[in-house]
Amino acid sequence: MSNNSTCIQPSMTSSIALPIIYIFLCITGLFGNSLSQWVFLTKIGKKTSTHIYLVHLVTANLLVCSAMPFMGIYFLKGFQWEYRSTQCRVVNFLGTLSMHVSMFVSLLILSWIAISRYATLVKTDSLPETTSCYEKIFYGRLLKKFRQPNFAKKLCIYIWGVVLGIIIPVIIYYSAVEATEGEEILCYNRKMELGAMISQIAGLIGTAFIGFSFLVVLTSYYSFASYLRKIRTCTSIVEKDLTYSSVRKHLLVIQILLLVCFLPYSIFKPIFYVLQQNNNCKQLNYLIEIKNILTCLASARSSTDPIIFLLLDKTFKKTLYNLFTKSDTTDIRPYG
Repeated sequence: MSNNSTCIQPSMTSSIALPIIYIFLCITGLFGNSLSQWVFLTKIGKKTSTHIYLVHLVTANLLVCSAMPFMGIYFLKGFQWEYRSTQCRVVNFLGTLSMHVSMFVSLLILSWIAISRYATLVKTDSLPETTSCYEKIFYGRLLKKFRQPNFAKKLCIYIWGVVLGIIIPVIIYYSAVEATEGEEILCYNRKMELGAMISQIAGLIGTAFIGFSFLVVLTSYYSFASYLRKIRTCTSIVEKDLTYSSVRKHLLVIQILLLVCFLPYSIFKPIFYVLQQNNNCKQLNYLIEIKNILTCLASARSSTDPIIFLLLDKTFKKTLYNLFTKSDTTDIRPYG
C-alpha cells in the first residue's frame, strides 16, 4: 500500500455523517426542486426574465442534488474500493465533478437573478432629473437587457455552454493523464481529495467564480439601497414601498445564502491548496475533513432554494396552496 493510501484516513465524520447528510439533502432537494420546477414550468402564465433565471437555477439545483448520492457512497465505501475501479470512476465524475459544475452554474444564475431584480425596479423613467448621463445609460441600456426574457434565455444557455466548454477538456485530461498516474491503490486517497495540478487550477477558477458571484450580489444590493435613498429624496414612493422592500429582502437573502454557504468554502479552498503541501499526515487529514464539510455546506444551498421560494415569495406560496386545495390558478408571476 502506498504512503498516500496509509496517510489519508477517513474519520467517522467522513464515513458516516457525510453520507447521511448527503442522502437527506438529496431527498429533500429533489422533492422541493422538482415541485418548484413543475410550478414554474406549468403554473406560471407570463414568462418573465426572472422566471427564466429561476427555471435554470432549479435545473442546476436538481443536478447538484442528483450528484449527492454518489458523494455519499464515495465517503461510505471509497476507502474499500480500488482506485482504478469502475465504482471509483463513476463517483468521481457523476459525484464530485457534476456537483461542482452545477454549483458554479447555480451561483452565476443567482448573480443574474440579483441583477434582474435590481433592474426590474430601477428604470430610466423613474430616475430623478439629477441623475447623470452615465447612470441613465447604465440603467437604460445595460440593466434593461436583464429584464428581457430573450436575453435571459441566451445568457443562461451561454453560462451552461461556457462552463461545459471549460470542464469537458478537464475531464478528458483527467481521464487520459491524471487518473493513470501515481501508485494509489484505494479510491479514497490523496489525489482524489487534493487533485493534481490541472484539477487544482480548475478548482481555483471555480473559487474565483464564487467570489465574483458574491461581489455581484453585494453590489446589486447596495446599489439598490443607494438608488432607493436617492429616489426617496426626490419623490414619494409610498405605494411602491412594499415592492421595494420585497426586492431588497430577496437580494439580502441571496447575499446571506452566499455568505453562509459559499464564502467559507471559497476562502478555505486557496488556503487548503497552500497548506496541503505539508507532508504532515495528521494536519492533512484535518484539512481534508474541513474541505469536505465546507463542500457539503456549499451544496446544501441547492436543497434550500424551495424553502426560500416558499418563505419569501407570496405568489409561489399561493400557487402551492391552490394546488393542494385543488384550486385553479392562472397567470402567476414569480418573485413579485
